[in-house]
Amino acid sequence: MNPILLDIPLQLETERLLLRASMQSGDGIIVNEAIKDSFNELKNWLPFAQTIPTVEETEVNLREAYTNFLKRHSFRFLIFHKDTKDFIGVTSFEDINWDIQKCHIGYWINSKCSGKGYMLEAVKALYEFGFNHINFKRIEIRCESTNLKSRSIPERLGFKLEGILKNEDVSADGSKLTDTCIYAKV
Repeated sequence: MNPILLDIPLQLETERLLLRASMQSGDGIIVNEAIKDSFNELKNWLPFAQTIPTVEETEVNLREAYTNFLKRHSFRFLIFHKDTKDFIGVTSFEDINWDIQKCHIGYWINSKCSGKGYMLEAVKALYEFGFNHINFKRIEIRCESTNLKSRSIPERLGFKLEGILKNEDVSADGSKLTDTCIYAKV
Protein backbone atom coordinates (compact mmCIF):
# COMPACT_ATOMS: atom_id res chain seq x y z
CA MET A 1 0.00 0.00 0.00
CA ASN A 2 1.17 3.49 -0.77
CA PRO A 3 1.72 5.21 2.63
CA ILE A 4 0.01 8.38 1.42
CA LEU A 5 -3.25 6.38 1.57
CA LEU A 6 -2.82 5.55 5.27
CA ASP A 7 -5.40 7.15 7.51
CA ILE A 8 -3.30 8.70 10.26
CA PRO A 9 -5.29 10.60 12.89
CA LEU A 10 -4.25 14.16 13.60
CA GLN A 11 -4.39 13.48 17.32
CA LEU A 12 -3.89 10.67 19.79
CA GLU A 13 -5.07 10.58 23.39
CA THR A 14 -3.77 8.98 26.56
CA GLU A 15 -5.12 9.16 30.10
CA ARG A 16 -3.57 12.61 30.72
CA LEU A 17 -2.30 13.76 27.34
CA LEU A 18 -3.36 14.90 23.91
CA LEU A 19 -0.84 14.37 21.09
CA ARG A 20 -1.71 16.63 18.17
CA ALA A 21 -0.16 17.11 14.76
CA SER A 22 1.56 20.51 14.58
CA MET A 23 -0.89 22.03 12.14
CA GLN A 24 -2.41 25.04 13.83
CA SER A 25 -1.25 28.53 13.04
CA GLY A 26 0.34 29.97 16.14
CA ASP A 27 1.80 26.70 17.44
CA GLY A 28 5.21 28.28 16.89
CA ILE A 29 4.61 30.71 19.75
CA ILE A 30 4.00 28.03 22.38
CA VAL A 31 6.74 25.72 21.11
CA ASN A 32 9.22 28.61 20.94
CA GLU A 33 8.41 29.57 24.53
CA ALA A 34 9.10 25.97 25.64
CA ILE A 35 12.41 25.99 23.77
CA LYS A 36 13.36 29.18 25.63
CA ASP A 37 12.27 27.67 28.97
CA SER A 38 14.27 24.48 28.28
CA PHE A 39 17.20 25.91 26.37
CA ASN A 40 19.91 25.03 28.92
CA GLU A 41 18.86 21.37 28.90
CA LEU A 42 18.06 21.04 25.19
CA LYS A 43 21.33 22.57 23.94
CA ASN A 44 23.28 19.67 25.48
CA TRP A 45 21.51 17.09 23.32
CA LEU A 46 19.80 18.62 20.29
CA PRO A 47 21.51 20.31 17.34
CA PHE A 48 18.47 22.52 16.64
CA ALA A 49 18.79 24.03 20.13
CA GLN A 50 22.24 25.54 19.83
CA THR A 51 20.66 28.96 19.50
CA ILE A 52 17.19 30.08 20.44
CA PRO A 53 15.16 30.27 17.24
CA THR A 54 12.82 33.13 16.52
CA VAL A 55 9.09 32.50 16.75
CA GLU A 56 8.94 32.74 12.96
CA GLU A 57 11.67 30.09 12.56
CA THR A 58 9.81 27.80 14.96
CA GLU A 59 6.53 28.35 13.08
CA VAL A 60 8.24 27.54 9.76
CA ASN A 61 9.73 24.38 11.28
CA LEU A 62 6.33 23.24 12.52
CA ARG A 63 4.65 23.89 9.19
CA GLU A 64 7.38 21.93 7.41
CA ALA A 65 6.80 19.11 9.92
CA TYR A 66 3.11 19.16 9.09
CA THR A 67 3.94 18.98 5.37
CA ASN A 68 6.09 15.92 6.12
CA PHE A 69 3.18 14.50 8.14
CA LEU A 70 0.88 14.81 5.11
CA LYS A 71 3.53 13.30 2.81
CA ARG A 72 4.01 10.45 5.32
CA HIS A 73 7.76 11.17 5.68
CA SER A 74 7.49 11.67 9.45
CA PHE A 75 4.78 12.14 12.06
CA ARG A 76 5.43 14.88 14.63
CA PHE A 77 2.99 15.36 17.49
CA LEU A 78 2.86 18.22 19.96
CA ILE A 79 2.04 17.01 23.47
CA PHE A 80 -0.53 18.86 25.60
CA HIS A 81 -1.99 18.17 29.02
CA LYS A 82 -5.67 17.28 28.48
CA ASP A 83 -6.96 19.17 31.50
CA THR A 84 -4.72 22.24 31.69
CA LYS A 85 -4.02 22.50 27.91
CA ASP A 86 -0.37 23.23 28.80
CA PHE A 87 2.21 22.41 26.11
CA ILE A 88 4.49 19.64 27.38
CA GLY A 89 6.81 18.68 24.53
CA VAL A 90 7.17 16.91 21.22
CA THR A 91 7.36 13.29 20.11
CA SER A 92 7.58 11.95 16.59
CA PHE A 93 8.15 9.08 14.22
CA GLU A 94 11.24 10.00 12.17
CA ASP A 95 13.29 8.42 9.37
CA ILE A 96 10.39 6.23 8.29
CA ASN A 97 11.42 3.46 5.91
CA TRP A 98 8.22 2.15 4.34
CA ASP A 99 10.01 -0.71 2.53
CA ILE A 100 11.08 -2.23 5.84
CA GLN A 101 8.27 -0.62 7.85
CA LYS A 102 10.56 0.84 10.46
CA CYS A 103 11.28 4.21 12.04
CA HIS A 104 12.69 5.79 15.14
CA ILE A 105 11.01 7.87 17.81
CA GLY A 106 12.32 11.26 18.81
CA TYR A 107 11.21 13.41 21.72
CA TRP A 108 11.96 16.41 23.88
CA ILE A 109 10.14 17.90 26.86
CA ASN A 110 9.61 21.36 28.27
CA SER A 111 11.84 21.34 31.35
CA LYS A 112 8.96 22.70 33.44
CA CYS A 113 7.10 19.44 32.81
CA SER A 114 9.86 16.89 33.35
CA GLY A 115 9.77 14.31 36.13
CA LYS A 116 6.01 13.69 35.93
CA GLY A 117 5.99 10.71 33.57
CA TYR A 118 4.49 12.68 30.67
CA MET A 119 7.13 11.73 28.11
CA LEU A 120 7.00 8.09 29.13
CA GLU A 121 3.21 8.16 28.62
CA ALA A 122 3.48 9.95 25.25
CA VAL A 123 6.19 7.69 23.82
CA LYS A 124 4.30 4.60 24.96
CA ALA A 125 1.17 5.82 23.17
CA LEU A 126 3.18 6.59 20.06
CA TYR A 127 4.95 3.24 19.78
CA GLU A 128 1.74 1.32 20.51
CA PHE A 129 0.03 3.32 17.76
CA GLY A 130 2.95 2.57 15.44
CA PHE A 131 2.77 -1.17 15.94
CA ASN A 132 -1.01 -1.54 16.19
CA HIS A 133 -2.24 0.90 13.54
CA ILE A 134 0.61 1.77 11.18
CA ASN A 135 1.97 -1.78 11.30
CA PHE A 136 5.62 -0.88 11.84
CA LYS A 137 7.83 -3.95 12.21
CA ARG A 138 10.65 -2.15 14.03
CA ILE A 139 10.75 1.00 16.14
CA GLU A 140 14.02 2.39 17.41
CA ILE A 141 14.95 5.02 19.94
CA ARG A 142 18.45 6.43 19.50
CA CYS A 143 20.15 8.70 21.99
CA GLU A 144 23.56 9.77 23.15
CA SER A 145 24.99 7.30 25.67
CA THR A 146 25.52 10.00 28.30
CA ASN A 147 21.93 11.30 28.08
CA LEU A 148 20.63 9.27 31.01
CA LYS A 149 17.20 10.97 31.13
CA SER A 150 16.58 10.17 27.47
CA ARG A 151 17.86 6.61 27.91
CA SER A 152 15.44 6.01 30.78
CA ILE A 153 12.44 6.26 28.42
CA PRO A 154 13.18 3.20 26.23
CA GLU A 155 14.56 1.29 29.21
CA ARG A 156 11.37 1.81 31.22
CA LEU A 157 9.21 0.94 28.20
CA GLY A 158 10.93 -2.40 27.60
CA PHE A 159 12.93 -1.50 24.50
CA LYS A 160 16.01 -3.69 24.09
CA LEU A 161 19.42 -2.05 24.02
CA GLU A 162 20.82 -3.58 20.84
CA GLY A 163 24.15 -1.84 21.05
CA ILE A 164 26.19 1.26 21.65
CA LEU A 165 27.90 2.60 18.57
CA LYS A 166 31.23 4.19 19.52
CA ASN A 167 32.16 7.54 17.98
CA GLU A 168 29.03 7.30 15.84
CA ASP A 169 27.87 10.91 15.95
CA VAL A 170 28.97 14.36 16.97
CA SER A 171 27.73 16.19 20.03
CA ALA A 172 24.88 18.65 19.60
CA ASP A 173 27.35 21.54 19.53
CA GLY A 174 29.62 19.70 17.06
CA SER A 175 32.64 19.81 19.38
CA LYS A 176 33.32 16.09 19.96
CA LEU A 177 32.44 12.56 18.89
CA THR A 178 29.76 10.79 20.87
CA ASP A 179 28.49 7.26 21.36
CA THR A 180 24.93 6.40 20.32
CA CYS A 181 22.69 3.90 22.10
CA ILE A 182 20.27 2.02 19.87
CA TYR A 183 17.17 0.69 21.57
CA ALA A 184 14.53 -1.23 19.61
CA LYS A 185 11.21 -3.02 19.77
CA VAL A 186 10.21 -5.42 17.02
